[in-house]
Amino acid sequence: MLKIYFGDMEEAIYNTSDYFDVVYEDAWITSTFAKAVIKDIDKSEVLSSHCIESPVLGQIPPVSLAGGTKTLLLMYFEPENIFNASTCGDNCAKWILEIAQIKDVTINLRHIMDFGREKPFGVEVMVLNSCQTVRDMSELLPQASRFLRENADEGCL
Repeated sequence: MLKIYFGDMEEAIYNTSDYFDVVYEDAWITSTFAKAVIKDIDKSEVLSSHCIESPVLGQIPPVSLAGGTKTLLLMYFEPENIFNASTCGDNCAKWILEIAQIKDVTINLRHIMDFGREKPFGVEVMVLNSCQTVRDMSELLPQASRFLRENADEGCL
């Protein structure tokens, strides 16, 4: 299940890049999940837990990964925390839905993320501001727009 809270959320970890740099573990980087995310988002290959081959930057350490990649890895490996997913681009949306198929995850969004307009999400998605479940972007957009604009909630937390 994916739970989304739109707007300011005090308990969310906002600076995910810095947080990742301090808490990530070597085993995360060499996991099958991380290798797939790094290949897709960063267009890079994991050579070892300390070395990633980037077509743009050459060999880089994990702390030089894109902010969206770092946030996805945090969501996957620390699902008990709430992360600011606005550090992710829309290219991360499919990965957020994939993570939510495997484990329950709560994210904070301060923008409208495009989770795909052609089909249902394929996973249960709840907007915590209203405590309502949505199935696709046509149901998510009005709520996201409302709660981001008004920074109000009806309460599910």
